[in-house]
Amino acid sequence: MSGKTKVAILISGRGSNMKSLIQAAKDSDYPAEIIGVFSNRADAAGLEYAQEHGIQTAVISHKDFDSREAFCDALDAQLEAWGTEFICLAGYMRIHSNAFAEKWLGKMLNVHPSLLPLFKGLKPQQQALDAGVKVSGATVHEVTPELDAGPSVMQGVVPVLEDDDADRLAARILTVEHQIYPKALRYFLEKRKNTDQQKADQQTLIWPQ
Repeated sequence: MSGKTKVAILISGRGSNMKSLIQAAKDSDYPAEIIGVFSNRADAAGLEYAQEHGIQTAVISHKDFDSREAFCDALDAQLEAWGTEFICLAGYMRIHSNAFAEKWLGKMLNVHPSLLPLFKGLKPQQQALDAGVKVSGATVHEVTPELDAGPSVMQGVVPVLEDDDADRLAARILTVEHQIYPKALRYFLEKRKNTDQQKADQQTLIWPQ
């Protein structure tokens, strides 16, 4: 695994995007090694999948802490114990403390089911339907202290159909999430190797091209 970036994945549920990242990382030329999966929920279905693929897991409940900051400190300690170099959020339903987000700035990605900066926050699929847009999609973006506001790395576009409800649109977007997240992680990690390129190349990739 020499030369690969050590990536931890954070989940709160089934971890379907986690699965796509784990599968992508099996390729010998993929720049990331998935070293651990963390959840704030012991009943997260994705934990079993990770264990079946030989990946260590950890659970710390946010309910055991009096503050967001204390919970994030415990999470950070777990990530450091694993030797984590990079974080991918995959259906992780907790907002980080500012201190945590700032520490991992430039080293943490998330996937959000809308074409950011449109429809941040909760229920973005219903937000899209309520706005009457003709297309929606998913965005892989850097995580910053401000919610869903970090620079976009890659977006995938899907049509919004006349008979869509939030569930149908969400399912269509989720398929795109699974496709772009591994591509975005590869692109981001490879781009990081060249600082000059990273500074000059700030456009968002659109998939499919």
